Order: sequence, then structure tokens, then C-alpha cells
Amino acid sequence: MRKNMLAMLACASVIASSCSSDDDNNVSTNHQEKVHLLSSEMQHVRDYVPENAVIAHRGTSYWAPESTEAAYRWARNIGADYLEADLQITKDSVILVVHDNLLTRTSNINKIYPDRAEDPASTFTYEELLKLDAGTWFNHDKNTSPDRARTSFSTQKQYISTLEDVIMFAQGKRLKRDANGERIWKKTNTGYTFEYEDDPADNGNRPGIYIETKEPSLNPGIEKALVKELDRLGWNIINKPATESDHFKNGKVNVGNTNGKVVLQTFSHNSLLILKDIFKGNIPTALLFWKGKGPDDIHDDQEATYIKHINFGVDNLAQFIGPSIAGGTPPDNWPELLEPWQAKLIHESGMKIHPYSFDNEEQMGKYFSSCDGMFTNQSDLTIRFYHEKQLRNEGPAYQNAKTVLTDLGY
Repeated sequence: MRKNMLAMLACASVIASSCSSDDDNNVSTNHQEKVHLLSSEMQHVRDYVPENAVIAHRGTSYWAPESTEAAYRWARNIGADYLEADLQITKDSVILVVHDNLLTRTSNINKIYPDRAEDPASTFTYEELLKLDAGTWFNHDKNTSPDRARTSFSTQKQYISTLEDVIMFAQGKRLKRDANGERIWKKTNTGYTFEYEDDPADNGNRPGIYIETKEPSLNPGIEKALVKELDRLGWNIINKPATESDHFKNGKVNVGNTNGKVVLQTFSHNSLLILKDIFKGNIPTALLFWKGKGPDDIHDDQEATYIKHINFGVDNLAQFIGPSIAGGTPPDNWPELLEPWQAKLIHESGMKIHPYSFDNEEQMGKYFSSCDGMFTNQSDLTIRFYHEKQLRNEGPAYQNAKTVLTDLGY
């Protein structure tokens, strides 16, 4: 979801100077460049996605090791509408779910492959990555308070997830493991076969997936690989439209059984063009905004600049904008790209707003009236917030995060 750490450092000076004036809250009614309008067809696709969507950022990066089985099982059971995932692709064409290009932060790669620790994830085969532990680091991370560390994140080995894994978790499955607790898999001439089983702790929620084509320059061809995988797993609504339309059913999340089951997202303008060519705007898509110096970044606080980026999204069949918000808990304290005037411009276009990423209730209180969903590291708090504001009257009620982890066996 977020840009990599090098990009953060590169744009630090830009962030420091990104103060907006009081006048910025009053959007001019005569834009030098007009906001383009979402077509009625794109509005129809936009509305596949539930209003006030709870988007579980990497499953959770707060309660469990991000992007792992533990994080995604928790997000499903807590009642998130979407399991959010950053996609990369291995040397042997397995679609990974991992945020960083390097695996040093969220695995023990320094121990297992010390000579390759600084190599991108895309340079490994998935068989090689199966040897890594993606859970233990969480218990020792400086941002993990002692009350959130759990020995089970080590004893129940957490693997680097695949896109197939996340879809299976969304469908109420878990990894099938052998007597030693290792996941069961085999390699064939055509790829890998992984085994899953019904999750005995599944509580019936069926979330969708909200997936980012991550760093396309390091993962060439990932968009085409993605459509093949969605086809294979029956999650491409273009070829297999959903038969249900209710986002909630019998008090449970039902997004994963609707045409809103997949949302695509990207920071990359080039990737958006490829997604447009493949999916023709028929799957909900978000263009993510980042403030920085890169060619696709928002470089300044000018109204015309912001409109230009909105229009690129509209013109290339995105229905959502995902701007960064300030006020997060380190390391997730991002540049401010959702001032009231900016939110107004996005909504003028007919697009909806899914900001990233929410870490606390103060942020929720500040931005909820400007947005239509939240990328959240604490889905439990976001669900409670929406219920208290009477913005979410369907679906699961608030549950205690630690209780859900315990119920899942962690």
C-alpha cells in the first residue's frame, strides 16, 4: 500500500514544506482545468463496492504480522469488507502478497539467505521463499508493544502469502499443514499445488480482496499474470459474474460473493493503463496518490496539479482515489493529500475516496466525512467507529481484537 522507504526519504523535504493556506479550503468554482466526470457506466462499477468500506490494510499490521495467514484470518473474522494486499511476482511466476521489495524487515532472510538478503523478492522462487519465517520478526519489532506479541506467531510458522492464499482465506479456508506444522504443497512441471482446508474457526464472513500491483517496474508482467490467476480461481467477475448483490447477509460480510469482490489499485500510471487495457474498467479500480518527486507523484499543493491527477484516473477508468492522510502511528505517518478542498474535487468527479492508512480513532474522526471507506490497520476500531456514527448498520458488530486472535488459535 505505501510507497517504499526510499521514496519516503526522497520526498521528506517535499512533505516538510507541504503546508496549505486557509484559502485552500475554498475550492474555486472556475477551475483553470475542469474536473472530468465519471461516466454512468463507471459509476455503476463504482457502486459494486460497499459504502464506508472497511479495508483491512495488509490484513492488519497492528495485531499480527502483516500480510500473513494470521493477519488475514483475523481480518476476515473481525468483519473487514476487504483483505488488502500488495502484489509482487516471484522468479517462477507465483503472485506474492508482500509489501516491501526487500524481505529484510518482515522475515528472517538475513539468516536463511545472508548473501541474497538485499535482493528483491522478485528474484527468488517461491520454493526458496517457503523457507522463510514471516512471523517471528513481529514479536521483536520496535513498533510492536509487548501486549501484542504472541509466541504463536513463531510456533505456528507464518509464510509469505500468495494471492491464492488470500483468496482462500477470504473463502473461509486456512493452510493445510503436516504433522510438523509445515504447509503442504508440491511442485509440478506447470507450477505449484497448495493444499487448504476448512478453517474450524471461520465465522462465516466472506470479504473481498483489494489488491495492488506493487512496483510494476520490478515485477514486469504482473498485471497479465493477475488476470490469469483471477480466472483460474474464479474471481474474475468479467468471466464469472457474481450471482449475489447484497454486501451483507445474515449479519455477516458478503462482499466476496458479489461483483465487488475484487478491487484493483495502483500508484503507477503505467500499471493503470495496463489494467485499463485488460479489464476495460469493468472491475472497480483505485488510483493511489502519493506526494513526492517521482514521475507519477503529486509534486505540489496546487489545485491544478490535483485536478490533473484526478482526471488521469477518470480518463483511465478508475472509480476511486486513494490519497494518503496524515496523523498515523509511526512508521505510517504520511503526507497530507486529503484536505477538505481536495476531497471536494474528487467527489465533484463522481469518484469515491478510500484514504490510507488509518491507525487511530483521531484520524477516523477527522476524515470520515470526507471519505467513502478506510484502509485501516485496526479494522476492529474502524468497525466500531462506523457503527457509533450510524454509518454502518449492517454486518458484524465490534469484536475485541485479542479475543478474535485467541479464537483463531494464536
